[in-house]
Amino acid sequence: MPASYLAPWRRSKHRATIRHMAAETPRRAIPVLQGRALQNTSLQEQLDQRAKPGELWSAEGDDGSVRCVACGHRCLIREGRRGICRVRFNRGGTLFVPSGYAAGVQVDPIEKKPFFHLLPGSDCLTFGMLGCDFHCGYCQNWLTSQALRDPGAVSITSGVSAETLVDLGRQHGARVVASSYNEPLITAEWGMEVFRLARAAGLKTAFVSNGNATPEVLDYIRPWTDGYKIDFKAMQDRAYRSLGGVLQHVLDALRMVHERGFWMEVVTLVVPGFNDADDDLRRMADTLAAISPEIPWHVTAFHQDYKMTDPRNTTVDDLLRACQIGKDAGLRFVYAGNLPGRVGAWEHTWCPDCGDLLIERFGYQIRRQRVTTAGLCPACGARIPGVWS
Repeated sequence: MPASYLAPWRRSKHRATIRHMAAETPRRAIPVLQGRALQNTSLQEQLDQRAKPGELWSAEGDDGSVRCVACGHRCLIREGRRGICRVRFNRGGTLFVPSGYAAGVQVDPIEKKPFFHLLPGSDCLTFGMLGCDFHCGYCQNWLTSQALRDPGAVSITSGVSAETLVDLGRQHGARVVASSYNEPLITAEWGMEVFRLARAAGLKTAFVSNGNATPEVLDYIRPWTDGYKIDFKAMQDRAYRSLGGVLQHVLDALRMVHERGFWMEVVTLVVPGFNDADDDLRRMADTLAAISPEIPWHVTAFHQDYKMTDPRNTTVDDLLRACQIGKDAGLRFVYAGNLPGRVGAWEHTWCPDCGDLLIERFGYQIRRQRVTTAGLCPACGARIPGVWS
């Protein structure tokens, strides 16, 4: 890779960034790809020039329309038009999809995704593209996810090969490669191009997704994808519709992801006044427990960001209340995030059978890890669900 493609981390007291990517402080500073724009073209034109024919679509009717099945919107896209995501488009009766670039690349702890039961303590190379099928007002990655909707989201992309991304991961000791920063379902074809090479190199792979999935896309990515994290944003359909989604699509995806054997962890950003009512949290926890009580549920703290600056920030008490609701619902692994050192036992992994402390954490740092490579509690031999080796 040319040296001009590499750039050092820019770090502050509280935050590290790749150009503009919002991110908590990583494990260590390493070089990453630096964005480089194509000359004299708009951002949309840059993406279109790199696009290639996709695989997650079918012809619809005799007028050249296509049906995209990459996300739950199932857009009917007519000739010359785009899907809701803005990055999948119909050219000549063929659906073209994103390929061959990155808008952000970063190596940091797998706990940051967050995955707590997927090779804990490992580093993860995360890459992202542009666009999303939702438009969440509190999105912390809005500079990439909303780049084609919001004029204030100024993003730069860099052409990169799948081989380069995997090589970067290996060079920096990553054991996992993840697609994130924007919605990975809408760039699934490119994700699988990277994941096939990552798997061949002995790395695990993961999606960090809003969960607006279809059976077709899950079947497409399953052979090459180990972990799947879903943002479970609310339990009210009107709340989901305000974000551009449909609650039932996500409820269906939670079940489908589990049934297909992905390692799944679920995150709920607890937003005061939006999704933090006891009844809403209880229904979310009950939904997960009904699928499997072994699904890890992360409840994390909201802070005012992007367009959502009216709700107050989430407090420690808010998270502790949500954790207790999850435990009362029968979930065996409930975690509180984003407030390291302030949430007591809810940062750690405990054996649900004997109560032994298995993984001690402080934020993204692993202070002690006692789960065996076979996924067992060393004290009582109970099976601890997850990917441990």
